[in-house]
Amino acid sequence: MFKRGSVALVAAGLVLALGGCGGGPGEKADASGKRPAEPTPARPPSKELVTWVGGMCGSTGALKALRTDSSADLKEIREADEGGLSAQALAVSYLSGAPRTVEDVESDLEALGRSGVPAADRLLDAWLKKVKGVVTELDNVSPSAAFDDAEGSAAGVDKLVQSLTSPQPDLLALTKKDAQLAAAYQRAEQCAPGWKPAEASSPAPDPTSPLPKAADGRNTGACSDGECEVLVTSTADITANGVSVHVSVGDDVVTFQTAGTLMQLGGAGGEAGFGDELKATVVAHNEDGAVLRFTTP
Repeated sequence: MFKRGSVALVAAGLVLALGGCGGGPGEKADASGKRPAEPTPARPPSKELVTWVGGMCGSTGALKALRTDSSADLKEIREADEGGLSAQALAVSYLSGAPRTVEDVESDLEALGRSGVPAADRLLDAWLKKVKGVVTELDNVSPSAAFDDAEGSAAGVDKLVQSLTSPQPDLLALTKKDAQLAAAYQRAEQCAPGWKPAEASSPAPDPTSPLPKAADGRNTGACSDGECEVLVTSTADITANGVSVHVSVGDDVVTFQTAGTLMQLGGAGGEAGFGDELKATVVAHNEDGAVLRFTTP
């Protein structure tokens, strides 16, 4: 039989054995008595991956902005006089501009190349498939469709634009499963909330400054070969490289109209394309007229 004092000594020994061997509160040791090694810090993402993720964010951001702008453009076309020139002009401008924006995004996505992360590369492939499909559909839409049905043609293009939403899982979802993607996402400036691409700052042309001298003066006949620079002060009918263009110069815009297209440009630097045959550039424009340069693409 144990004595009470012996039991007390045994209990005290157990307390020392269990409580006195640790390195302090919150520290645990393995069976050998060694402390576990500290976790290895995550390897930072490569510069190439940060660039890739930033490019993906930039492209998806551009498409998001396009969807918003497209909705606003369609609303403006619907609210314009349906049978008037304004609705047709707005629709022609919209039908001409939307495909170029989508094609620009397509080019940017193609330029990204492989990221080295399989899930991210699958996302890129899915994006390219979707964007290329829309580009193919938009190639079948002529701006001249606006003359027959301004609202209907614009609504059809807007439907295609609105379909350009991200395949799933999207980039943000992928970052939750891949530490390298997550780190690259945090470092890429294009992925920051509210990021917008920097706009090139250039001084606005002074509408009161004199027009530069046009190389061919008012001689619109010089445009017959598709290469000329002429001054138009009100209206002119110009045939260049086989394309007949009626030009009307207003205070704020220059209007170009052919049998199948109508485009309005405001200010210097604007360009109007007429298929593969002709391009018109507004060299300068003020209240006195416009200097226009016609070239063959």
